[in-house]
Amino acid sequence: MEVQRVAVITGAAQGIGRRTAQVLNESGWSLVLLDLQAIDVSEYSSAIALSGDIADESFVESAASQTLSKFGRIDALVNNAGISCISSALDTSAELYRKVIDVNLVAPFLLAKAFGRAMVAVGSGSVVNVASVAGLQGVADRSAYNASKHGLIGLTRTLAVEWGALGVRVNAVCPGWVKTEMDHKDQAGGSYTDADITEHVPMARFAKPDDIAQAIAFLCDSTKSGFINGVSLPVDGGWTADGSWQSLRLKHR
Repeated sequence: MEVQRVAVITGAAQGIGRRTAQVLNESGWSLVLLDLQAIDVSEYSSAIALSGDIADESFVESAASQTLSKFGRIDALVNNAGISCISSALDTSAELYRKVIDVNLVAPFLLAKAFGRAMVAVGSGSVVNVASVAGLQGVADRSAYNASKHGLIGLTRTLAVEWGALGVRVNAVCPGWVKTEMDHKDQAGGSYTDADITEHVPMARFAKPDDIAQAIAFLCDSTKSGFINGVSLPVDGGWTADGSWQSLRLKHR
């Protein structure tokens, strides 16, 4: 009988995290779903949900212990949870900057350390960090967010080097703009419109949560991506490939 693989997903209550949980569930994975919000696990065939602050090391260690107690194994960790911050550098307080770094960079480190330890112990596993195109480029008015995502890519590469020979792969996906609750909240502040995004992306649309979830699922699965380690995969419709100016870009629509 095939052993059921186990994936831990943070920020699993909505958006990319929820869709990733659905995709992995459809492929037969058991799930451990982490979020500040309570999660109804009734839509999944085999899942538990744990509510808490992933920037709190005691909660993270407890979650790892509960995962092993429930399922006896950890095959993949998806560090998806994150917060946005649209604020010019001169207007960003140290308190806000630290909050973004704590959630977007310190928490993934704590999670990778706690769950990665169990993977290293058995010589197999996959960590997938959800970074951003903002970790590959500079985007104005996002100093804290950009720094956190650049740092997450650096963490990805470092852990890939440390753990690759121990059987644990570490990769990142770098989404472009995705139609999620985070996008709706950011746009409500008036900082950008749909057209600002779609007029830049060569594929002329936002990403869907499923676009990102399918890439995450690919990197989780060692039978499909078993020799991919330390990469930062843009899933952005060509955003980072496009160096055109606006009139030239739109000429090709």
